[in-house]
Amino acid sequence: MIEDSVVVVDFSEDLSALNFMRSFQLADVIYPLDPGNKQARIKDGIVAFTDIYGLFHQVSIVDLQQSVREEHIINRRFFLGTDRFGRDFYSRLLLGTRVSLSVGFISVSISLLIGLILGSVAGYFRGRTDDIIMWFINVVWSIPTLLLVIAITLALGKGFWQVFVAVGLTMWVEVARVVRGQVLGIREKEFIQAAKSLGYSSVRILFRHVLPNVITPVIIISAANFASAILMEAGLSFLGIGVQPPIPSWGTMIKDHYGFIIVNKAYLAFLPGLAIMLM
Repeated sequence: MIEDSVVVVDFSEDLSALNFMRSFQLADVIYPLDPGNKQARIKDGIVAFTDIYGLFHQVSIVDLQQSVREEHIINRRFFLGTDRFGRDFYSRLLLGTRVSLSVGFISVSISLLIGLILGSVAGYFRGRTDDIIMWFINVVWSIPTLLLVIAITLALGKGFWQVFVAVGLTMWVEVARVVRGQVLGIREKEFIQAAKSLGYSSVRILFRHVLPNVITPVIIISAANFASAILMEAGLSFLGIGVQPPIPSWGTMIKDHYGFIIVNKAYLAFLPGLAIMLM
């Protein structure tokens, strides 16, 4: 019977004498050598070799292969397959949810902070203050949102947090206009006039009496802005100026796989788009 020579090597960066001494026990890698090599012999599924102390050993190949499988071979099922780079598509789709939700929450928070302050100040004080703030709002309103986001992103630089700031700085206009309109009506109410008669400061009246009464429309506009922020982030990532690889983003996933729509892997681009639509 023909015998094949093999060597048993510990799968370690440091192949020291100690590792070689216990190599026949751990047995991470087995590969054929030149038949003239006398380090080890394999016959009938048994590896026979002599260690550095001159002791003779016999190890079953089945046991060696089982050791390899248990220690270094990980069985995983890719439920949606892999992307063009061999990465698990399902896990990246889930991680993309984290990015989209983060953009939604942080961007809406930034827009609320700016919009509530400017809108309430403009509606409460009116006069010249209202004129200046409304002029600024109209200027920002006249610029297309996507172009403004792209300009801010290019000014701040590409990155994870830059996208949050860029999107948030373009969505406060709607909040400010809604808050201003609500404050204009509330400032004439009797309880506001009573608060002024009691000598309360304007800051106290705004934060204790005015803003709590405009929270309902603010929640509605925030929900709409949340969805818009997710869509805007996906658009920026698709253009390559949003969240940068290797951080997964739905827009980036569509950009990487839209060419697969005409082949049998259209779901690679369809599923991220479906996730954006459902958000």
